[in-house]
Amino acid sequence: MSPQKYLRYLMLPSLFGTDRTKEILQVNPTVIPQREEAKEVKIFVHEYNASSIQEYGVESALECLHCQDNDYVSWINIDGLRKNDVETICNGYGIHPLVIEDILSINQRPKMDEVDNILFCLLNMLYFNEQKKSVETEQISIILGKNFVLSFQEDASRDVFPPIRTRLKINNAKIRQRGADYLCYSLLDMIVDNYFIVMEKVGEQIEIVEEEVVRSSNTRSLARINQLRKELIVLKRNFAPVRDLLNGIIRSESELLEDRHTKYYKDVYDHIVQAYDLSENYRDIIMSMQDLYLNNVNLRMNEVMKVMAIVTCLLAPATVIGGIFGMNFDIIPYIHNRWGFFIAVGLMLLIPLWMLYFFRKRGWF
Repeated sequence: MSPQKYLRYLMLPSLFGTDRTKEILQVNPTVIPQREEAKEVKIFVHEYNASSIQEYGVESALECLHCQDNDYVSWINIDGLRKNDVETICNGYGIHPLVIEDILSINQRPKMDEVDNILFCLLNMLYFNEQKKSVETEQISIILGKNFVLSFQEDASRDVFPPIRTRLKINNAKIRQRGADYLCYSLLDMIVDNYFIVMEKVGEQIEIVEEEVVRSSNTRSLARINQLRKELIVLKRNFAPVRDLLNGIIRSESELLEDRHTKYYKDVYDHIVQAYDLSENYRDIIMSMQDLYLNNVNLRMNEVMKVMAIVTCLLAPATVIGGIFGMNFDIIPYIHNRWGFFIAVGLMLLIPLWMLYFFRKRGWF
């Protein structure tokens, strides 16, 4: 194998993203995943009612167990997961061990469960990595209880909830006037709204690749199409289960959910359905781009074959004339004529020129 071919062979896995494929498909429910303990854990507490709010961070999980013993709505957000901290908080709030196991798991399918006296939602927050041009996921678990909401995030460095924290500081904000189930709705709504930001980024990449395919179809264009198709798989794997999650909340008869807030959850449901439909449209565009790429490759091949056929046809008269006058016979017309060579060469040039004119007039090229 030549050095150039060997280098091209080494580039294929990174070009077509085989590692990304393994990352997307590394889900095996029969194998218990091992989560790494977070190096940094941040626990932040919001306690509020219509007239006042307290915001503070705590160093230990034990310090936030008192929040269930007051008349405030409490939101405890844990950034970074450690088994001891999660178990301490959940045991203090009477959370079932199966829910604790789901919180500590990885690569879970988004879902909603009603266990004992709490409502448990597990889903993913999505981010778009500008450097890798890929969609990244972060698992978040939200537990709705009586006058409290617990949220567990994997990454302590980012989330999508700053607008909610800002609204909580406003005295007359609607979120301050409502209960814990409205706070749970606000968290889910913010996560789903962020999906559209990610999809907008993916849509921009689709437009760029589409222009590239139209201008010049090459192996890198096909690789980019393949990468975008994998990112759409990530989106679809999150949108469909979240739709079912919200549908389960809407149909729930839990006492934790007020009837007047059902319309808000229906609004989030409408948004996730719209996001799912948009991902299907993106998928259709990707398939159309793949067909366009194949059509362009075939068209280019046809152009090459047409040029080669024309060249072959133009050389055919010269080959025939040269073959006739090159036969090994004693008597050949013009063999001793002083103009014989020039006549033969002239025919070899004139006939192809006439053929070019004829092909051009017929519109064959």
